[in-house]
Amino acid sequence: MEIKTVGVVGCGLMGHGIAQIAAQGGHKVIVAEAEQGALDKGLGRIERSLAKLAKKLVEKGKKSAEDAEAEAKASFERVSGTLDRSELADCDLIVEAIVENLDVKKALFAELGAIAKDSCVFASNTSSFPVAEMAAASGRPSRFVGLHFFNPVQLMRLVEVVRTDETDEEVFAAAKAFGAACGKTPVACKDTPGFVVNRLLVPYMVQALEMLDRGDASKEDIDNAMQLGCGHPMGPITLTDYVGLDTTLFILQGWKERYPNEPAFGVPAILERYVAEGKLGRKVGEGFYSWDGDKKA
Repeated sequence: MEIKTVGVVGCGLMGHGIAQIAAQGGHKVIVAEAEQGALDKGLGRIERSLAKLAKKLVEKGKKSAEDAEAEAKASFERVSGTLDRSELADCDLIVEAIVENLDVKKALFAELGAIAKDSCVFASNTSSFPVAEMAAASGRPSRFVGLHFFNPVQLMRLVEVVRTDETDEEVFAAAKAFGAACGKTPVACKDTPGFVVNRLLVPYMVQALEMLDRGDASKEDIDNAMQLGCGHPMGPITLTDYVGLDTTLFILQGWKERYPNEPAFGVPAILERYVAEGKLGRKVGEGFYSWDGDKKA
């Protein structure tokens, strides 16, 4: 099967990036949002991001200004927006990138199951919820996958392609091919907690926070040790501030509820304390570190 037209539900932080890379990959893209203001903001982010990437290509000598600007314009022209989800009816693939709330996602896929053509593939960008539960809600579990992109979508080269026990092989192959067409490296994984990246990454962050809470080492020394000793781009405490303390806590609480006997899914007391105090990380200017924009203050 060939994916030509892609629907993206949600045009926020992740959704606008997914829409952009799909358009850059040559697909016609229809972005659906609930409110005009959110849609306009998301489309504006896509246009600015494409212009920024075009400028970088010129600066690096990879393209002429005319070619780079023409490609950016062509990509943006492949994207259209709507407030009416029924306009997604003829899409070959619909990717969900809305709020990380399972009940809301399941309700969306139940709605999409009644709208989309029978051959349409459904995908969720969830980083923490079981794909199979959303697949069941859609009414067409054999045509459902996870497509977990990473932030910022335009720059991160990975996409996790998640299959359930019921995912059709042709559908799974088409989803991987879509990821590759968008310039990403797809990795295949089963529908398990956290898939590959977060299953390894979040417990690592938990251990760093537990170490900090015990007073085994300072946050600076923990971060420097992993950054310089293991070659990581940033240490685990800084990473938690980037991800968001509330987001990290939300993921861990969901896993703990579903898998209470899994020791890797413990919830650090220090994380709960900081979130209760409103210290949510870089996005609010205060987490384990103080932040001035993208820089530690």
